[in-house]
Amino acid sequence: MSACMCETLAGSSMALSSVCIGNLWIFQDLSPEEAGALNRDASRRRLKKGEVLFHQGDPSDEMFLIKAGRIKMNKVFEDGSLITLDIRKAGDFVGENMFSDKGVYPVGAVCLEDTLTCGFTRQTFEEKILKYPNIGLQIIRTLSTRIDRLTSRVGSLAVSNIEDRLYSVLSNVAKEHGSASSQGIVIRFPLTHEDLSFLTGAHRVSITRAMKALKDSGKIILKDRHLILTA
Repeated sequence: MSACMCETLAGSSMALSSVCIGNLWIFQDLSPEEAGALNRDASRRRLKKGEVLFHQGDPSDEMFLIKAGRIKMNKVFEDGSLITLDIRKAGDFVGENMFSDKGVYPVGAVCLEDTLTCGFTRQTFEEKILKYPNIGLQIIRTLSTRIDRLTSRVGSLAVSNIEDRLYSVLSNVAKEHGSASSQGIVIRFPLTHEDLSFLTGAHRVSITRAMKALKDSGKIILKDRHLILTA
């Protein structure tokens, strides 16, 4: 059996997620034939750190599984301000707006690391659904998982104390994207105060003070531009 195209493109320089697009959460419980059809016919792209996967306002005609790397989801407002909505890691799904009828991506996606994606154009995916109707049914059944995740984030914003709220947000980021070290859980990519301001719903000045308080209390450590959660 020949190697998966993802493995060929990644080579030895990228750590691939074990998740294949046909086994992604949004397609859970597909038959081996259905999952195999998705895996076989997906298109792959390799992007460098800083490269844009898609811009806010681009036609939403493609969806992606992140096989390796991390992607930051940004939104630009009319006044020119830019906020970070989410950070997606290897094994996560990007471009789910393709399933709606709005026509454009409401956010932009930029690579935080060298990244490999695996996905489908709208046309190719619609052809798959016509051949395998159960794929469409599974999408309807599993999109609620994304809604539950967003609901959990809203719950963290209800914490009134800014230090506790910030630590809760950092803990969630570390849980999804961090790696273990002798000092705690390390977040190995940059999170600006602007990013944390949006994720916590607090002003940047408040974030600066809360970060200092968390450092003074020993709950977090800043080392080599990496953030470590010790508790």
